[in-house]
Amino acid sequence: MESTPIQDESTRVALLTGASRGIGRAIAIQLAERGVRIAVHYRNNRAAAEATLAALPGTGHALFAADLADSTATTRLWREAEAHFGKIDVLVNNAGLFVEHPPLRTDYESWRGTWQLTLAANLVGPANLCFLAAQSMAARPPLNPAFGRGRIVNISSRGAFRGEPDAPAYGASKAALNALSQSLAKALAPSVVLVYCIAPGWVETEMAAAHIHGPDARAILEQHPLGRVSQTEEIAKASVFCALDAPAAMTGCIIDVNGASYLRT
Repeated sequence: MESTPIQDESTRVALLTGASRGIGRAIAIQLAERGVRIAVHYRNNRAAAEATLAALPGTGHALFAADLADSTATTRLWREAEAHFGKIDVLVNNAGLFVEHPPLRTDYESWRGTWQLTLAANLVGPANLCFLAAQSMAARPPLNPAFGRGRIVNISSRGAFRGEPDAPAYGASKAALNALSQSLAKALAPSVVLVYCIAPGWVETEMAAAHIHGPDARAILEQHPLGRVSQTEEIAKASVFCALDAPAAMTGCIIDVNGASYLRT
């Protein structure tokens, strides 16, 4: 019979992309509060990443830089993080970009370039990390019967369902990320590698500030029955639940965290 080693939660390691600010920073802090060691990924804002690192409770965390739109850099990120920590138990694909390119107000060259960049960063990069994580996690014993061999949490968006008229590549990339998550959940379930997906709406972040507090502020707020947009800590709580506590039977789920601003059937 295969042995089933039970490891303390504090031995777990999470690779978290886009951890330098916003939702990623909030997830990193909440995971670290649970004793998880964090591989803090950032693209080019090292100062913000170092601020996240300094804010993390506990010890043993580390920084890793990579452009996820570059497949070679993505592979290097995984291998360097895994070599540094010896293993990765949780992958959280949070990094992403949002570039407006309204179809009737964008020239063709910009349109093509935005699609290529957005899909590379928001879909292909996460897909490559999911592949590397799946290969690694499936090859080792489970941490414990409830946790499985490893967990993948992909941060999607309500835009995958309601559409993004001014950023269709973003909406398409997130819809594809949902489909990828569910496909992987089915493929990896026999190996007890679990896959979850979180779909936020508007969140109070630096990246969204120009919209939330700009000319569209009133229209955005009117979408939210709570009278406010979501906070990074709320998205983080749902993400950490999936990363550490969600039952295996939830693998393949897509969890809406948008304050009832968009309800799908």
